[in-house]
Formats: sequence, C-alpha cells, structure tokens
Amino acid sequence: MGTAAPHDLEGYSAFQLRRVLERLREGLYDPLAVRLLTAHRAELDARLRQDLLNVEAGAGAHLCVCGPYGQGKSHTLAYLREAALQQGYAVSAINLDPREAPLHQFRQVYRALLQGLTFPAEPEGPAAWTSFIDAWSAWAKAQPLASEDRTSALAALLPADMPHVFKAILVALAQPTLEVTLRQQGFARYRDFRPREFPWTLRRALQGETVPVARLRSALKYHQVSFYRQASLALSGDEPFLRMALALPQLFRGMGYRGWVLLFDEGEAISQVRRPLRARSYRILHRLLSPDFPPPGFYPVFAFTPDFFQRLQEEDYGLPEFDCDYVQAWRQLSLYQLRSLSLTVWRDLCETLIALHAAAYGWSADREHLLPLLTAGLPTLPLQDPRLTFKALVDELDQVHQQEWFAQQAARHT
Repeated sequence: MGTAAPHDLEGYSAFQLRRVLERLREGLYDPLAVRLLTAHRAELDARLRQDLLNVEAGAGAHLCVCGPYGQGKSHTLAYLREAALQQGYAVSAINLDPREAPLHQFRQVYRALLQGLTFPAEPEGPAAWTSFIDAWSAWAKAQPLASEDRTSALAALLPADMPHVFKAILVALAQPTLEVTLRQQGFARYRDFRPREFPWTLRRALQGETVPVARLRSALKYHQVSFYRQASLALSGDEPFLRMALALPQLFRGMGYRGWVLLFDEGEAISQVRRPLRARSYRILHRLLSPDFPPPGFYPVFAFTPDFFQRLQEEDYGLPEFDCDYVQAWRQLSLYQLRSLSLTVWRDLCETLIALHAAAYGWSADREHLLPLLTAGLPTLPLQDPRLTFKALVDELDQVHQQEWFAQQAARHT
C-alpha cells in the first residue's frame, strides 16, 4: 500500500471513489484502490519495468513476492496486474488452491490461467476481448491468408513449439464448418457430423477439459484442419499444458500484445501437500521460473510466505527426487521482500485517505484536524495487517463525517 497525492483523484467520479471506500470497509480492494494505495510504488515500478525489458529481450525474468500473511502480497499482485495491463500485457491471476488449482496438477492450473485471463483495455491489437478464444478467432480471421491452403497459413501464425493438438484446435476455431447437405448427412461416412457440438468440444479441449478423442477428431475434421492426423490428439500428463503455457506468450505477442504476465497467489500451498506431490510441484515450478529457453514476453510472479523458503531449505536433503539443479536455481530467485510500513508511510496514506473520503462524499475534510487524529491512533492499530488498519481508518473518517453532518443539520434548524 502507499502514498498518493490528492491530485491523483482527479478524473474519478464520486461513485468510483465511494466504491473504493465501501470495499475498504469490507477488507477488499478494487483496481482503483490498488492504484491509489500502494506503498513503495517507485521501487515496484522500477523492478517491473526492468523485468519486462528482460522478458521482451528473451533473457527471461520472474518475481517472487515474499511476506507474512496480511503483509500485502495479494495487494502487490493486484498492483502488478493493473500495471501490466496498462503496459499492454495479457494477464492471468489465480490462487494456487490445493483443492482447485494445485501446482502438481498443472492441467487444472492451466485451466484456471485461461479462465482468469484478462486482456488490456486498449491493446496494440485491433480490439479488447474478454476471452482468449474470441480474441484469437477474430484476429486470425482478420489476417490476409492464402485461400488455397488456409489451414497451413493459420498454423504458420502459431508458435512452432506449441503442442500439435492445441495447434489443431486453434486452427479449427478460426475455420468455418464444412457444409454437409441433408442428403449427405444420411450417409454412413457423415454419421459423426454434429455441428452443434463442435464449438463446445473445441472450446473445452482448448481450456484443458477432458474431451473424448473421437469427438475432438470429428470437430477437427469438419472444421477442415488438414493436418490433425499428423500426431496424437491425446492430452495426458502435465507436459502438453506446460508447453502450451510457454507458447502462449509468443502467440499473444503476434496478436499485438506485449506478452503474458502470470500471477500466482498463495504459492506456499505448494509445500503443503504430500511428499511425492511436492516433488512434482517443485519440478513444475522450476520449469516456470527457469525455463531452458525463456519465451519472450513470459513473466511469472509467485507470492510466497517466508515459511515456504524455510521448507525449501529442509527439502534440499529430505527429498531424493529433489534435483540439485533446482536447489541451485532457487538460491538465485528474484525476490521482492515486503516490509512493514513505517509510521511515516502510514501518515502519507492517512493524508490520501482523507482526500479520498472528502472527494467521495463531497465534504470539506479539515486536513489539519484529521491528519493528527488519524496518525495518533496508528500505534493502536494492527499495522501488520493493512486491510484491518484501512478498515479502522475509514471507520474513523466515517464517524467524523457523520458528526459534522449532524452539526450542520443542527445549525440549519437554529
């Protein structure tokens, strides 16, 4: 969280500012709150700017945000999300929930990444989209392609190292369905022609859902994908999904975006599963943080508690499956260590909060009176948990505002 001068509120409506305060009262943040209330922004912006320069140059980069519970890891990831979107990156933000998206089952993680994918509001490409499938289909159909071999031309738009099955699915999504007359549908050779099912089948397969190979094969055949038989269409294990995750940044860059930023919250969940699953998670984590050939535009960010790194120290000798190369790489992790906010920083935050509250509710907040009032109470608040502290500060401002309103009403009736 952090400092923001009152002029940062210019251009925002009272409704937007009131929504910020309403969410702060509930211990939540929206994008505007993240933009206005983030500490050490200059340092974080400089780190992000340098890392993104590295990933665009193909040098590879990652970031591990480290801090105890309540220190602001989720807030920091939310700030990075907004900053990356503003700079033209596609962004996916997920929680590594052991029940829904455990890292050792990367198929589920991949599915969550696509579901949590957001495109910039004003990308370098032709338009902003709400889903990857819609963005790809529209962009691919707008490309000038040779009509005599459209499928090959579409495949050439995709990264060379993208898994075969995903290439075939993406080409199919940009192709029209083969026309089959009612008379032809009566023939045995067309018994698998189910055009209503094809879009559903292709979308589910692309998003990592389990789809019968026979149905997928039919969808590809009738969407006129000439090369779908060249390799297996089966999706098993983690490898095809890992390879797809590493290929997508290159595709996004071809579509006019600058790359793909992946934000993983609750990374400490990796170490909270059984030993064989931890070993598998560590191997996947290594592939994401230190890929052999970093794809341009690929920037993974993980949020960890200090306990995770303590567990890593213990795993060095506790897991035979633990490759020494992983240990060596993880001793060189790019860390962003969250620090407790000083009283000076909190004082600046109080100043911003006063201006925010006054602009939201249209009252003349007396900064000279309110700032000492809020800062005097800071030592009694749980500063190690900014969400609770912000909630208490907003409650204090609400009370002062309410008292002033009642005083004004009383003065009018005297």
